[in-house]
Amino acid sequence: MRNVLTLFRREINASFLSPMAYVAATFFLFISGVFFYKILEFTREVTLRYALDSVSFFLMCVIPLVTMRLFAEEKKSGTMEVLMTAPVTDFQVVAGKFLGAMGFIVAMLAPTGVYVISLALIGEPDYGAVVSAYLGIFLMGTLFVSIGLFVSSLTSNQIVAAIVTFISLICLWVAGMFAIGMSGPLNDFLSYVGVVGHLQSFSKGIIDTRDVIYFLSLTAFFLFLSVRSLETRKWR
Repeated sequence: MRNVLTLFRREINASFLSPMAYVAATFFLFISGVFFYKILEFTREVTLRYALDSVSFFLMCVIPLVTMRLFAEEKKSGTMEVLMTAPVTDFQVVAGKFLGAMGFIVAMLAPTGVYVISLALIGEPDYGAVVSAYLGIFLMGTLFVSIGLFVSSLTSNQIVAAIVTFISLICLWVAGMFAIGMSGPLNDFLSYVGVVGHLQSFSKGIIDTRDVIYFLSLTAFFLFLSVRSLETRKWR
């Protein structure tokens, strides 16, 4: 556990020193803030449902910029070999980097709490639905970060890592849409794989264990793949 915490602190410090991370955070907060204001102006409803739906989409867009450096930068700079020869296991390396990236994502999401405060000043928002929506966004973040971490472990090129991660996340985002008009096993598969369908329950204030299992199981799967990816480096 001590090794994981050490790697976590290392990754958090690296994230807050990365110019690209600040670019991603600035873009995310600016564009989500604009959408929050416009949605509130248009709907005149004391709800964060639509605003948080847009937050989840913009978070998907910036996560590749946060995760692209996790392993790719280490490989390009040559520090990967030093890290892998340190007295830490592959799992500890993956866990430390994953927690570090998630720490930055949570820090990036924290300022959106202003939306809740703003609504509280003009009405009575459904705080249960707000908590549920944020839980959904957090779980989505864990899945997307785990995918970005895995992709970054496969290449030493940060741009390639960002592009492949973004394409992968887009595929998960729109998978449910391709299920429309289909039937049979393919419809069931695409409907289940699609992220949006699982987020909708959270945005409505419903915490369904099936949706929680979806996010946690896929996150664990991609973290497992990341560990295996590191192990293959030892075989070369």
